[in-house]
Amino acid sequence: MADDDLYFRQLLSGHDFAVGDPLATQMANFVYLIGDRRAGECVIVDPAYGVDDLVDIVEADGLRVTGVLATHYHPDHVGGSMMGYRIEGVARLLERIQVPIHVNENEVPWVTRTTGLTETDLCAHTAGDSVRVGSVDIDLVHTPGHTPGSQCFHVHGCLISGDTLFLDGCGRTDLPGSNPDDMFESLQRLDAMPSTTIVYPGHRYSPPPSETLQEVRSHNFVLKPKSKEQWLTIFGGG
Repeated sequence: MADDDLYFRQLLSGHDFAVGDPLATQMANFVYLIGDRRAGECVIVDPAYGVDDLVDIVEADGLRVTGVLATHYHPDHVGGSMMGYRIEGVARLLERIQVPIHVNENEVPWVTRTTGLTETDLCAHTAGDSVRVGSVDIDLVHTPGHTPGSQCFHVHGCLISGDTLFLDGCGRTDLPGSNPDDMFESLQRLDAMPSTTIVYPGHRYSPPPSETLQEVRSHNFVLKPKSKEQWLTIFGGG
């Protein structure tokens, strides 16, 4: 497909959608829209907070939502209860449109518990699967560590890294389902990608919204340890 047919948007919660929602502003989640302009199809990565806003943005751009890609089960990415707040997410989206919710197979029980959806609402994937949107192929990269079924999405040289890899730091490994050993292996997998890969994280925890992997390597301390022993000494309490 021609590059100008690729539809790709990065949206910041509390700024580009869910404006006026204090939790959305505080959490600074990124949501991504990936699609094929020619086919008029689009998937939403991690719809939460102003779900109707997100669908409206896609439709205003002349596309229709045909699916959801979920990086992991946490409520600020797929909806649910967090810190005494109720965040709308994929359950609200399915009330408006019926589309597949693509998750890693290891994340299914966690997503159903968090969102109230059933397994029949979800499309479970294994590592190495891809999702096609029009003529756009999105590779699903299983990156356990933050959660058992965390996954990143690679498309046209862009890596949507969720809460696995931020521009500075990485996702926590002390939460239910987290595993420091797995996180080290997942970070090594991402670090092996081409230096020109553009990293798009799940939150805006750094001033730039994205950087090349080469830039991330130059300053992100979580990519410095090159052995699991070093990693666990620093990040695993070993």
